[in-house]
Amino acid sequence: QVQLMESGGGLVQPGGSLRLSCAASGSIVSINDMGWYRQAPGKERELVALITSGGSTNYADSVKGRFTISRDNAKKTVYLQMNSLKPEDTAVYYCNSAIKTYGDFFPGTYWGQGTRVTVSS
Repeated sequence: QVQLMESGGGLVQPGGSLRLSCAASGSIVSINDMGWYRQAPGKERELVALITSGGSTNYADSVKGRFTISRDNAKKTVYLQMNSLKPEDTAVYYCNSAIKTYGDFFPGTYWGQGTRVTVSS
């Protein structure tokens, strides 16, 4: 069984910063891509940022230059540093990862439970 545990959400004023963390645990053989998605009220879930096992990154246009995704493979953890936050960044942020466990032939896709980020004055 694999779990993704997120932390770091909260309430922040516009222009402020937050750092989200997501730690994977369980019977893990390898972790491929790790990413962050978000879902705002009344909207579909969207990709925010992605990082491959090799460290290549991809960002949504709306967060480029403000958000930075990184990972610590030894800790099986992915981070999202969010700077210059705007009210439109308000959403529930979900961690996502492609993980191979013992007995798997292909990696499976796993989601965290979500952490709420509210940007408001």
